[in-house]
Amino acid sequence: MNKNFILSTGSYLPEKILTNKDVELMVETSDEWIRQRTGITQRHIADEREWTSDLAVSAAKNAMEKVKISTNEIDLIIVATTTPDKTFPSCATIVQNKLGCKNAFAFDIQAACSGFVYAVTVADSLMKSNNNIKCALVIGAEIMSRIVDWEDRSTCILFGDGAGAMIIKSETGIANGIISADLHSDGNTDILSTSGGVSSTCDSGKIFMNGREVFKHAVDKLIALISETLKSNDLEINDIDWLIPHQANIRIIEAVTKKLDFPVEKVINTVDKHANTSAASIPLAFDYAVQKSKIKPGNTVLLISIGAGLTWGSVLLSY
Repeated sequence: MNKNFILSTGSYLPEKILTNKDVELMVETSDEWIRQRTGITQRHIADEREWTSDLAVSAAKNAMEKVKISTNEIDLIIVATTTPDKTFPSCATIVQNKLGCKNAFAFDIQAACSGFVYAVTVADSLMKSNNNIKCALVIGAEIMSRIVDWEDRSTCILFGDGAGAMIIKSETGIANGIISADLHSDGNTDILSTSGGVSSTCDSGKIFMNGREVFKHAVDKLIALISETLKSNDLEINDIDWLIPHQANIRIIEAVTKKLDFPVEKVINTVDKHANTSAASIPLAFDYAVQKSKIKPGNTVLLISIGAGLTWGSVLLSY
């Protein structure tokens, strides 16, 4: 029986870095306040000439070059994004064109910050149901700086730009791979959203967030999600070698891990350098952990995310 496993990961971060000190010059805030409340010290900002598809392509090439895989070997491309280049065509088909992946089919997934977990789950399901899909390219890519209100100090400090990619391969006789996935949403659309959209205001709008409510829901739902994932796989919390949470806010991550008594040294944390890159945050953190030789072959890794919608989900895998 075929199993889907992580063949390679890749990432891309724009060259420009906006530090907390830079943000101090834009709105009434302070480096100390931002660090204490979020854990963020800086964020990457895309050049005005860069599109989300450009970030996605760079991350994809990074992942492909590591394993010397050709564009002709890619059967499926999924891009998780809230900030696509255009309303249509999909960002994924634009990425397909720029990479030259002529044999693939491509589409986008929009589940906000949970997008990458959703995308991996869909890719895994498609590969299990269609033996012709042997290799999938799954990307989380965002230019959140384009939908941030840079006069709103409660939200502008939180977000950054970037892209992460994962190549998923299907083969027989593989011990490691994707073990399970759990996806949820509750239709709570009021506490985290944008102020507009194509059919309502003819523009993308700006980010609005009720921080207190988002924090409360995030902690409660992620704790329940981890417990659900462990129970359904007959595992204990100590069986998890690495936890890669959505990189939104260090206080959310700390609250979740403290409640579950999960060791902080087994949590991958990149929010300090990347800020919240929405659907890109988990693949960026995953690639960082692989490049730093933290995640090693055979490790059990749990990905967890929560985003607007509210959407939340997990992917459990053996790397």
